[in-house]
Amino acid sequence: MLSLARRPLSAAVPAGNLLGIHLFQCPDAVGIVAKLSECIASRGGNIHSVDVFVPDDRPVFYSRSEFTYNPRLWPRDALHADFLHLSNCFDAQRSTVRVPDIDPKYKIAVLASKQDHCLFDLLHRWQEGRLPVDISCVISNHDRPTDNHVRRFLQRHEIPYHYLPTTTGNKREEEILELIEGTDFAVLARYMQVMSESFIKAYGKDIINIHHGLLPSFKGGSPSRQAFNAGVKLIGATSHFVTPELDAGPIIEQMVERVSHRDTLQSFVVKSENLEKQCLAEAIKSYCELRVLPYELMKTVVF
Repeated sequence: MLSLARRPLSAAVPAGNLLGIHLFQCPDAVGIVAKLSECIASRGGNIHSVDVFVPDDRPVFYSRSEFTYNPRLWPRDALHADFLHLSNCFDAQRSTVRVPDIDPKYKIAVLASKQDHCLFDLLHRWQEGRLPVDISCVISNHDRPTDNHVRRFLQRHEIPYHYLPTTTGNKREEEILELIEGTDFAVLARYMQVMSESFIKAYGKDIINIHHGLLPSFKGGSPSRQAFNAGVKLIGATSHFVTPELDAGPIIEQMVERVSHRDTLQSFVVKSENLEKQCLAEAIKSYCELRVLPYELMKTVVF
């Protein structure tokens, strides 16, 4: 297994060049790295970093590469065709290439309930350009007043806000599907509704959720109170893909913080909310930077 330390997207890109990212999954075989290097070098590109993972017990090859290239020598359509040929050569299950400076940003929809902390943190990071996404809309089952800080922010940036009150018998899933059609993925920023299996299948794209706890512990409602009552010494947050089973999808990111007997339920909640914001933002960033691959049934490779 070849593994280089995870680092930010390459900053030292020569003038006139662009940064490309390639994510690859295929059956393991001899010569994959050599062919990948040849593909990039033959077009005058230069690999800046590469991370490879091959499980000990399964012949599956995973890799993520960052490379720089001159777009005049390697136009975007030719770049796509070259990596498609590489994919076909190795019967790849997944081969994705992105050029962040010229490819469209990921279009996302954000769903949230009453709590604002994760939603507003994402909006703030988006405003500062720290998340490579475009937010198409915000959907909530909680009605916020028009003078609410979230509503004012959304109005100022012309991001639609859709209030869809839910009941036990009507989760408004058909309407949600219409609103998020055309998005690249969806984010549940403390959206306190369980999405049905039919909804997940109908959407057909990834949904990223944040859970204020360390899965698989403290599932369901009031996990902070559950953790507090259990006397835990570490609290955490978990960002994961949504599956039909509650809080059981493949994990993308987890963060922890130590607590003690001196903490109150209120301090638990404050620390937990701070972890949730960071954990969700990091998961979205990793996903957009092509760092996340499915691994086995319920795991992920996160480069």
